[in-house]
Amino acid sequence: MAPPEAVHWLFWDVDASQLAIEQHADYILNRLLERGRLEDVTWAIQTYGLPRLQRFFREHPRPELSARTIAFWRALFHEDQPWPASPAWRNPNSEPWHG
Repeated sequence: MAPPEAVHWLFWDVDASQLAIEQHADYILNRLLERGRLEDVTWAIQTYGLPRLQRFFREHPRPELSARTIAFWRALFHEDQPWPASPAWRNPNSEPWHG
């Protein structure tokens, strides 16, 4: 089953109708949680549940997500333990080049 059409705008680089909710969960969650509207995030919570979202953050580094997004979810989950972090070279940079 694919995500609903209402969230397809978040997947501009793939055919969203070919995404499988469980098989592509990490890809879907990265997009929804970073770029989605309130109704998109609400769909993610209803579909995956808060325990699954918490595991999403705990299991692997999420370099696709901004520090602001991660801080929001850490506060929501009342997390005291650090979540896996990406190496510094994987973190996004606002500069198109260094020099």
